[in-house]
Amino acid sequence: MSKRIIISGGGTGGHIFPAVAIANALKDMIDDVDILFVGANGRMEMKRVPEAGYKIVGLNIYGLQRKLTIKNILENLKLPYRVWNSMRKAKQIIKDFQPDIAIGVGGYASGPTLKVAAQMGIPTLIHEANSYPGVTNKILGSKVDRICITYDTVRKYFPEDKIIKTGNPIRKDILTMNITKAEALQFFGLESGKKTLAVIGGSLGALTINNGICNIVKTLQENNIQLIWQTGERFYNNLDEQYKHMDGIKVMPFVFRMDMLYSAADVVISRAGALSLSELCTIGKPCILIPSPNVAEDHQTKNARVLADKKAAIMIPDAEVNQQLGQVVLDLLHNDLQLETMHQNLLTMSQTDAAKIIVEEAIKLMNC
Repeated sequence: MSKRIIISGGGTGGHIFPAVAIANALKDMIDDVDILFVGANGRMEMKRVPEAGYKIVGLNIYGLQRKLTIKNILENLKLPYRVWNSMRKAKQIIKDFQPDIAIGVGGYASGPTLKVAAQMGIPTLIHEANSYPGVTNKILGSKVDRICITYDTVRKYFPEDKIIKTGNPIRKDILTMNITKAEALQFFGLESGKKTLAVIGGSLGALTINNGICNIVKTLQENNIQLIWQTGERFYNNLDEQYKHMDGIKVMPFVFRMDMLYSAADVVISRAGALSLSELCTIGKPCILIPSPNVAEDHQTKNARVLADKKAAIMIPDAEVNQQLGQVVLDLLHNDLQLETMHQNLLTMSQTDAAKIIVEEAIKLMNC
């Protein structure tokens, strides 16, 4: 008999890619399964999920606007209506689809969807990727049947008897990487035998990181260090053309082949989103983490501190990038012992079977 499963959430790649990894694992582990995603209209899941081959429907929902402008205050006044309307639509979606379980991965849409599913007696499971739980998952914690976590630091926010530590589901191409560094450097048009720095400020870019890299490009060249630089679309379009044509630098608005980037790099500079950290742990890639200050509850700093405290990463506060970044990069790339220590420490934090464990828990709930 076919199993029907709703997966809800999104907003960022850190929610969407794990959700797709869970969906792929469901297809691998259940013979006959029908999966429907529920996202938020206007958010990136409405594009990325269909690209991955799955159906998605959207709710007209967004979160509380924290920046107090006149426009945002007016939007916040509409929020109770939007929540009510989203719950009404979620109820209709669930009635029509009749899922055997609803899985939430965080993000705006998962709140109404999982709350309604729980109210209707449908088994529910949420996944919390970060070291500090998002608002949606904190609200849902008392309502759902199972809570899958990545970091032990979130245990105190949820009922202990519902928790299982799974890790964070990551993309299959990262799990199965078998690319040599020479092949990856050739892919980017760079030379073998040189230390290589990669910069990934997120799919939308990160202004502080990008400006920091602009400031140290000449220093990198003087020290024979190559650069793979994902800038994000907006920064790329406004970037001085000289950077795009320098020797030893590959500048791109977006890197689709993250397996190639990871294989080419000796060190990665990254924000501290949960998905990026899980990928870096899985491959053991030494990293410099610059947490975004513009996220709820400053959760990226909490994520980064987990790795930094275990000497698996170096953390630089966003406000100190201009003062610290150049020297930290040079010191780390010239210290092979520290690079190897970070590599080994990262691997000890890796959990490569997260999607499988989550699906096993979902199957248990469906068979109860």
